[in-house]
Amino acid sequence: MRRKIKIDITPQQPTLFDFVSDGQSADVHPSIKDFVVKVKMKGDLRKEVDADDTEIEPMAESMAAEQLLFLSFGSGSSGNCAYIGTRRQGILIDAGIDPRKVEAAMLQNGLSMSCVKGVCLTHDHSDHVRYVYQIVRLRRDVGVYCTPKVLSGLLRRHSISRRIKDYHRPIYKEFPFELAGLTITPFDVRHDGTDNVGFYLVRGEHTFAVATDLGSITDRVDYYMRKARYVIIESNYDEDMLRRGPYSAFLKSRIMAANGHLDNKDTARFVTALAAEGNLEYVFLCHLSRENNLPEIAVDQVKSAIEAAGYGPVGDCSASLETEGAPIQLMALPRFEASPLMVFRGKKAVD
Repeated sequence: MRRKIKIDITPQQPTLFDFVSDGQSADVHPSIKDFVVKVKMKGDLRKEVDADDTEIEPMAESMAAEQLLFLSFGSGSSGNCAYIGTRRQGILIDAGIDPRKVEAAMLQNGLSMSCVKGVCLTHDHSDHVRYVYQIVRLRRDVGVYCTPKVLSGLLRRHSISRRIKDYHRPIYKEFPFELAGLTITPFDVRHDGTDNVGFYLVRGEHTFAVATDLGSITDRVDYYMRKARYVIIESNYDEDMLRRGPYSAFLKSRIMAANGHLDNKDTARFVTALAAEGNLEYVFLCHLSRENNLPEIAVDQVKSAIEAAGYGPVGDCSASLETEGAPIQLMALPRFEASPLMVFRGKKAVD
C-alpha cells in the first residue's frame, strides 16, 4: 500500500512551482527541497543541450556507422589495392599500390591511413603484395591477414623482409573473422597464384563480395557473390583482342585457362545471373588488361547483357540525375588512379 505524506507549506515558503535560485535553495522547506533541486537540474541540463551542438554527435556518429565506404587506388596488373570500411576504421584489400599514392587518395577523400586496421591479401602475385611491408612496417597494430600458404608464397616468390612474419595474422577459407567492424569470410577462387582467396564482407545490412583474379566461376564464388549487394569482379580481357594481340601462345593459353583470368563475356553472363537474384546493386569491374581490353568494351558487354535480360536500366555509379535511379550501377575501376569514393547508405550509394 502506497504511503501518503502530508506536506505543510506555509505562505512564506515557496511552492513547487515557484522559481528557486541558487541562493534560495537552502531556504526551501526540507520536505520539498530535493524535488525542487531535481527539477532545477533537469532544466539546466536542457539548456546545456540546447547550447552545445556537440550533444547531437552521437546521433550523427550512429548514422555514419550505417555507411560503408569503398575506394579503389588502382586495379590491374600494374597494381591492386582498395579500402573498404567507414570513416573511422577499415581494411585494405591487397597492397600492390605505392602507399604514398594510397595515403594521398585517402587524404583527398577525408580519410587517414590510421583508419587502416589490417591488410587482407587475396594471393601472392606481385601486383597484389609488392608494397605490403612498406604499409605495415611502421604500424605494429596493423596485421597482414592471409592464409599461411599465401604467406609462404609471398616469402618464396618475392624479395621482402622476413619481418613480415611478425605482422601475419593467419586466416583460413570458410572461417569468418572480425576486423575493423567487418565480418570477413575468405573463400576459394581458381587462379594460378598460391592458395587464392576472395572475400565476403558484412557490416550491418551491407554485403560486399570481392574476387579480383579468377579464371572461372566456382561453386564457392557463385555462393558468396549471390549473397552480395556490392560486387568487385574481374573482367580481364576481350577474347578477340587477346587472340589477335601480341602475347605468345603460351601466355594466351595461361590467361584463358580455368585458373587464369575471366573474359568480358564470361563476366557478363555471371553478373546477369547475379542480377536475377534481386540482391545486386553495384558492380565494379576490376583487373582489366591494358593490352587486351578497354573499359568501354568491358562495361558495354556487361551492361548490354543485364539490360537484355530485363534487369536494367544500368547506371554508371556517377549519382547523376540520369542514372541515379537505375536498379544496378556499374563501372570499371581505373587502372592507374583512384576511383571516386563510394559511400553506401542503406539501399543506395553516392560518390
